[in-house]
Amino acid sequence: MRNARALVERSFPMKKILLPAAVAAALLSPSAFAQGAGGDTYRPDLQVGQGNWFVSGSVGRTDGGTAGRFGSGDFNVFQGRDGRRTGYDASVGYRWKVGQQWGLGVEGGYADLGNFKVSNALNSDDVNQRDSENALRGWHVGGNARFNVTPQWYVGARGGYFRASDNNINYYNTAGQNLGLESGGDSGRNSYYAGIGTGWNATENFSVGLHYDYFRAKSGDVRDPATGARFDGPKRSTALLGLTAEYAF
Repeated sequence: MRNARALVERSFPMKKILLPAAVAAALLSPSAFAQGAGGDTYRPDLQVGQGNWFVSGSVGRTDGGTAGRFGSGDFNVFQGRDGRRTGYDASVGYRWKVGQQWGLGVEGGYADLGNFKVSNALNSDDVNQRDSENALRGWHVGGNARFNVTPQWYVGARGGYFRASDNNINYYNTAGQNLGLESGGDSGRNSYYAGIGTGWNATENFSVGLHYDYFRAKSGDVRDPATGARFDGPKRSTALLGLTAEYAF
């Protein structure tokens, strides 16, 4: 019994790491696409070549800055973790109907990935903890695609260029003393974002879904002014698992 329990405990973290990849594989599998083969499922009110503007927003949990690569975030919703906060992403874009089931477009927006602690609304602490947390945030521009498996069910993907915030924070030792290290600047701020998701088309204009988005940013250099030594700062890449809503005009 103990051996079985130990095996489960060792395998559980790996399951959490592989979960986003497994979801993506299931959503994009040939069998999933085959179920929606045929028919005008993507915006039947539009002709191929026509398009529409849209606005979208996503709110959810960040992974606390532990995502080393796409799909590696730790999202155990039943367990708290230091650094895990509420994040959001807002975008505006334009998408063309390129096939009876496909839409392809461009987008731009802004993401803030962990500076907000919503539970502080119930006490005297600040909800926006940007000054103390300095979690990853920044502007992004890229492309997006949607495949309507049925008129009501879509699978989506997005990705592009991400301009991260700087990493200008103070570093302290365990006694709370400022170490006098410098950070910030432009190093590692130009990178990328990518995401996958699925959801429900409530109407031809409004949809809701669950999306996983990954925003890549290097840690940036940390410098000791006294010695001139440089080394890597804390990991900054962050993922967001959130509820998404989109309104298409």
